[in-house]
Amino acid sequence: MLSVSDSLRLDCMKNITIVGTVLFLVITSSISGQDPVKQPQVTILTTGGTIASRSEAPSLEGHALIQAVPQLLNYATVNVEEIARTGSSRITPEIWLLIGKRINEIFASDPNLSGIVVTHGTDTMEETAYYLNLVVKDDRPVVLVGSMRSADIISADGPSNLLQAVRVATTQHSKNRGVMIVLNDEINSARDAWKTDNQRVQTFSAMDRGILGYADPDTVIFYRNPSQLHTVHSIFELDGIESLPEVPIAIDYPGFDGSTIFQWIKRNPAGIVVQTFAGGRMSSGAADGIRAAVAGNIPVVIASRVPGGRIPGTPSIEGTVLARDLPAHKARVLLMVALTDPSNKETLTTIFNKY
Repeated sequence: MLSVSDSLRLDCMKNITIVGTVLFLVITSSISGQDPVKQPQVTILTTGGTIASRSEAPSLEGHALIQAVPQLLNYATVNVEEIARTGSSRITPEIWLLIGKRINEIFASDPNLSGIVVTHGTDTMEETAYYLNLVVKDDRPVVLVGSMRSADIISADGPSNLLQAVRVATTQHSKNRGVMIVLNDEINSARDAWKTDNQRVQTFSAMDRGILGYADPDTVIFYRNPSQLHTVHSIFELDGIESLPEVPIAIDYPGFDGSTIFQWIKRNPAGIVVQTFAGGRMSSGAADGIRAAVAGNIPVVIASRVPGGRIPGTPSIEGTVLARDLPAHKARVLLMVALTDPSNKETLTTIFNKY
């Protein structure tokens, strides 16, 4: 959770960012010969991650990251704000709230803005992207982008990824496709993207559903639309929410005695996600723990640890909810967002089927 000093630091950075952005735009637009008034307008929110990291030096500040890619000015007038500067393994739900609220504020205040790009580390990018997919209230594109290689090594992929993300954000037919992730020239839906490799630049995959499209050299091309509800079609209103409900993930394994589920029950969380085996099958210990949680009126969502395929049929334990094809870490995000309104406890099955 952000401390008061951290919050003040972020507020100060935002104020400094405004001045820096104006100077950046004046200098770079004069160099490139572009008229910024006639360019599509994009706001880039930076949060850190590998795309800003350096091997033996502090991470790049937001403006330095953008200035390293002057080709951006060939496609858009760019405004930059630094929301955070941290590795994505240290991203918190409090930072999700900051990013989501800021995106909604920016869109509400600027009807001429083409889209928003968020730079982010790849470790938890899919959770942040899916959270935004549920709470952003605009049909204009929001694109998350990062890199698999640090900014100061040979063949760093961050500059190219950032350029393609801005291109996607300025493309008219990117509207109403939900929040997207752009890496390695591929466009993935925030809901469907999985990080599948610890090293390779082609890390994100959409498993059974496939990518949305490509940022090719000559054009941005889409092949499909997301099938689940998102952004302006979402029922979730979180701009006034100060914190998200506590929802842990318990992991099943051979010989599991259910102890971690029972420990969580004692803390009375808002809900629990249990990552089970393929198809939602589970050990007897997990089943015992889940039944105890349901008896204690704690919502339980059953997810599968297998990347491909959905959980079919009906729950094997009455009173639980199936995550279908959502992995446990995204099922947790949806359950947290849904439970900000306690009345949604009665319709969780419908929510998980729609989102």
